[in-house]
Amino acid sequence: MFQNFTLKPEDLTDFPQRLERLLQDQKERIDALARSESDAYEAVMKPLEDLDEERSLFFTPLSHLNSVMNSDATQKAYETSLPLLSRFHSELTQHETLYAKLKSLQATTAQQQKVLENEIRDFRLSGAELSPEKKKELESIDLELSELSNRFSQNLLDATNAYELIVTDPADVEGIPEDDLAAARYEKEGVKGWRFTLQIPSYLAYMTYGPNRELREKLYRAYTTRAPENAAVIDRILELRMRKARLLGFDHYAQYALQTRDARDEWEVIDFLEKLAELSLPRGRAELEELRHFARRCDGIEDLASYDTAYYSEKLKKHLYDFDESETKPYFEQHRVLTGLLEICSELFGVRFEPVEVPVWHESVRCYDIYRDDTLAGRIYFDLEARPEKRGGAWMHDWESRFTDASGRIHLPSAFVVANFAPSSETAPSLLRHDDVVTLFHEMGHAIHHLFSTVDERSVSGIHGVAWDVVEFPSQFLENFAYEAPILRRFAVHHESGEPIPESLLARIKAAKNFQSAMGMLRQLEFALFDFRLHQRLYQGEEVQKLLDEVRSQVSVLLPPDYNRFQHGFAHIFAGGYAAGYYSYKWAEVLSADAFFACIDEEGSFVPEKARAYRRHILEKGGSEEMSALYQQWLGRKPRLESLTKLYGIEA
Repeated sequence: MFQNFTLKPEDLTDFPQRLERLLQDQKERIDALARSESDAYEAVMKPLEDLDEERSLFFTPLSHLNSVMNSDATQKAYETSLPLLSRFHSELTQHETLYAKLKSLQATTAQQQKVLENEIRDFRLSGAELSPEKKKELESIDLELSELSNRFSQNLLDATNAYELIVTDPADVEGIPEDDLAAARYEKEGVKGWRFTLQIPSYLAYMTYGPNRELREKLYRAYTTRAPENAAVIDRILELRMRKARLLGFDHYAQYALQTRDARDEWEVIDFLEKLAELSLPRGRAELEELRHFARRCDGIEDLASYDTAYYSEKLKKHLYDFDESETKPYFEQHRVLTGLLEICSELFGVRFEPVEVPVWHESVRCYDIYRDDTLAGRIYFDLEARPEKRGGAWMHDWESRFTDASGRIHLPSAFVVANFAPSSETAPSLLRHDDVVTLFHEMGHAIHHLFSTVDERSVSGIHGVAWDVVEFPSQFLENFAYEAPILRRFAVHHESGEPIPESLLARIKAAKNFQSAMGMLRQLEFALFDFRLHQRLYQGEEVQKLLDEVRSQVSVLLPPDYNRFQHGFAHIFAGGYAAGYYSYKWAEVLSADAFFACIDEEGSFVPEKARAYRRHILEKGGSEEMSALYQQWLGRKPRLESLTKLYGIEA
């Protein structure tokens, strides 16, 4: 029923060669399907989807193993295999005979129609309908954009690594946490002190806790003026994106980008962002005034600046809530938290998780089979503890997908949830901070979006085919529960004494979450509006800074110094795939907040019928329909912007 995870290091030596043979075989089968005489969906598209699953089942174990049990062998096999897959997919998007065949296919269900619409759209966006000359031009543009993206990143990395601030006076590091100081300790040529850089952990350590205002300003100036050479890179990227969009028949890049998003058009996005800003500004101004008053009272600061906000915000937060993440750790023992999460998901969505013994890649991994109405429906693996061979962070990785293949057999889905929590030992359990609990809920939200699918077509089942700007909706939805006292009480007990978590600590967890939430919201809206408007027409040279200044005057409560060149370091949109898409963070958050309030009552308890309907209308449908349509089917209305401001406590 499910694949077993059996890939071993000794299997990796010839992995790229086996992948190459698989891809060559698939090319021949795809060519045959493209040339076939049948126009029946089942005769062409179903076998193509079976090939997609075959590739995933073969390659995903290596991709996963390289992330969680990294070694020279996994890295070599992975790096050798990636270009083979890249070339295969590139050739596939330019397969003219296959494109013509897909356009001739006859769908017999709404799911099949959605698959065909997506496939034909993706071919068109890859330039399938362009003349040979224009295809070459598009290929040249894409190649240069890839090179420019890499250059932007490299310029930023070089500038980040080139700067250091050496502090020798102990008074200038007073109040900085000991672990940050330990990482910063410095000795060279007889000089002892502390070295701070523009690497985020080091930079934030001083900006948040560093008491010397002049040094904070010096570090801030260095950070916000990094990589001035990226100005020319930005101009060229924007020029090429505009050329690409127009080559494909769009007015500008934002219009092109929205073809694969849930948002209907550019003005819906702009209106969405501006309305959120309007709702947040009054509270944001009040939060800034509170911070100004606090800084004035503490240190006589009359001209609060951007390089002061993190420092005084941290002091104010401690003054108001005295909340330290380490306080929560004794109450969140990893196994108990996971068990509690599975019980919550069972109660919310009407499913059951049963532990199962299967082959795994590390002894700490736990696996569960998922039952819906006493019928086996999926499988989930949890690999939650940090180890040297695992890359940092947390993520969900899909493996198998739920679909019906060309022979009529139903395949069931499986997925991995991976994190880097403090490892257990023979003498101590794995204890989580509250933000670790939030992370686990978040990744579980992604997992159940894939695992609860009942869709028959692989390309739109689970997380496949889900619009890019709503893919975070289910993860953020489940994450919201991790702040609610009734939920936390279920599993938050002291790992030694068995005492329940104090009510006062639960209250501080919730209050600290919404500290300066309006200012944080406005900062994200500044980035999103700048990004989206930047791609609505061609901006060059000083026009880019002028646009950013306009956006800041519209939504910022504290204007940065004139020397700030934030855009030179905005890697999300110039090197990270978020061009004309930064808005998606908030787009998905509004959905998740509105859905969350629909599923709990005023006391924070579940509304089971709404949660079960969320499973049926949202999670089970995957990418088979547009999320906006699914949401309307579920609640009979659009999501309310005010739900997000309510979640953040901004309306209070």
